Amino acid sequence: MPMTAEAEDRDAVRAALDALTRRFFAAVSFESGQRPAYPVLHELFVEGGRLIRNSGDQPEIATVEQFVEPRQRSVDSGELSAFEEAETAEITEIFGNVAHRFSTYTKSGVLGGDPFTGRGMISTQFIRTPHGWKISSMAWDDERPGLTIPDRYR
Repeated sequence: MPMTAEAEDRDAVRAALDALTRRFFAAVSFESGQRPAYPVLHELFVEGGRLIRNSGDQPEIATVEQFVEPRQRSVDSGELSAFEEAETAEITEIFGNVAHRFSTYTKSGVLGGDPFTGRGMISTQFIRTPHGWKISSMAWDDERPGLTIPDRYR
């Protein structure tokens, strides 16, 4: 039985969202002696897109530029000398011109000469634009004592 136009579009949308997510993680990850591809983030997000770290007492809400700036300074100073973040599982929902992806991730790196690791979850919202699918916002939280990733997201 041939695929319907809706199913074909859904497969194409899914591929686009998968690619955006991979490109995000690749842009923020880098090995020792290399540099992150932070400028790529501007291509992935809509103008005014937001990145929200919500693992502390107060949410840290940033534009792409505000997200990149302190991280780039940390890399330039040598304080952050390696970082890798990778998606380990996801649940993606698509409806028309909007989509949501709830991803689990692992991260590791070297900060101030000390290795670190962690895991958490990212909620990513996507919108279809005249220029293709883009990220409109990402919000994440890290595992910590008393907060673990539920089995259904692993």
